[in-house]
Amino acid sequence: MQIRELDLRELLTAYEVVSQLRTTLTYDEFEDLIYEMRSREYKMFGIMDGEKLITYAGVAIQTNLYHKRHLYVFDLVTDEKYRDKKYGAMMLEYLNDFAKMGMCENIVLSSGIQREDAHRFYEKSGFAKKSFVFLKSV
Repeated sequence: MQIRELDLRELLTAYEVVSQLRTTLTYDEFEDLIYEMRSREYKMFGIMDGEKLITYAGVAIQTNLYHKRHLYVFDLVTDEKYRDKKYGAMMLEYLNDFAKMGMCENIVLSSGIQREDAHRFYEKSGFAKKSFVFLKSV
């Protein structure tokens, strides 16, 4: 097992896991969005067992007025075959160290309102609910 940054040649491998969380996202959309986000320092990390991706995290160091310098976790998903085996917690520990090295004050993420299991996991991992996310389509 190793945790490492994924490269663009591994997009299909990443998509196979990410699509378990982002079920309406097509591969073409995923690829286009990844290329666009990479221009904003988006990084893809994976827990790998050989060539098999177990857990995926998509993150970027960002700065704003309310979170200051922080690591934003856009996506965190473990392959459904490996859930409840502590891989998500392992990835969060890695991201915590990555955030410290990046001189971040916080790790920030949002989670869908219906994802109660994920909410329990994040709270158990030391996260606190701090805000609501509002969305308006344009």
